[in-house]
Amino acid sequence: MTTLADWALTYQGKVRDIYIPHSASSAADADRLLIVASDRVSAFDVVLEPNIPGKGAALTRVSAWWMSTFADIPHHLLDERPPEEVADRAVVARSLSMLPVECVVRGYLVGSGWKDYQATGTICGIELPPGLHEGDKLPEPLFAPATKAAIGDHDENISFEQVLELVGKKDAHALRDTSLDIYNRAHQIAWERGLILADTKFEFGRGGEPGEIVLADELLTPDSSRYWDVERYRAGGDDRLDSFDKQVIRNWLAGTWDKTGAPPRLPADIVATTQERYLELERRLRG
Repeated sequence: MTTLADWALTYQGKVRDIYIPHSASSAADADRLLIVASDRVSAFDVVLEPNIPGKGAALTRVSAWWMSTFADIPHHLLDERPPEEVADRAVVARSLSMLPVECVVRGYLVGSGWKDYQATGTICGIELPPGLHEGDKLPEPLFAPATKAAIGDHDENISFEQVLELVGKKDAHALRDTSLDIYNRAHQIAWERGLILADTKFEFGRGGEPGEIVLADELLTPDSSRYWDVERYRAGGDDRLDSFDKQVIRNWLAGTWDKTGAPPRLPADIVATTQERYLELERRLRG
């Protein structure tokens, strides 16, 4: 946690801290927020030690780069410089009323989508062809929404019909269409840089113009998205689905910790490898 002269901490998550101006009594009546991406890293719903140096700054730069790339889509960033103490890993953003849906788009069969397909042959109620394998490209990208779970709980995949019930027909269609549009455009941009955008999630809120839906939170970062290397994917092999994120930490923990008691401290080589994965993704995206 960082103490800032003009901002008060109002929320501390596993990775991000949110501040409001001292003039606001709560986040509900704040006109803007300061969102700070820390170097903390979490896996299996626990925060681990030590931090990953530079992770917060890398996530902030990648998200800001994608937001500027999709400048035609309303987003929450304001043209205000964050305090100097956190300028490299923070943004000032509009305070929004968030919509209660995680807008997941899946272009490839992996993660919880793969588990759902194995169990039911579907993802979020959408039937898929039989005989698909883990990592296969889907016939077309799927809007695969999820509920926004409380802290400590897991998001739950839901159907589009449930999204209609949650936010209404107009907003449900807007969320689906905008999410698919961003994914398709981002997939092409990533592909041109030797990367596969396998899946991602978006969050949206209301603010600004009446009825306007605004892109919020982080955008297409390795914490919210799964990126693979094109050449490794084509070559096949055990590492073809290695992602540019903290998967190396998950893999190490899975073989080291039984998820009871305090998690073990991350060894130096795992920290260094994770740091390099984040930075390599940023280099390949931004050039």
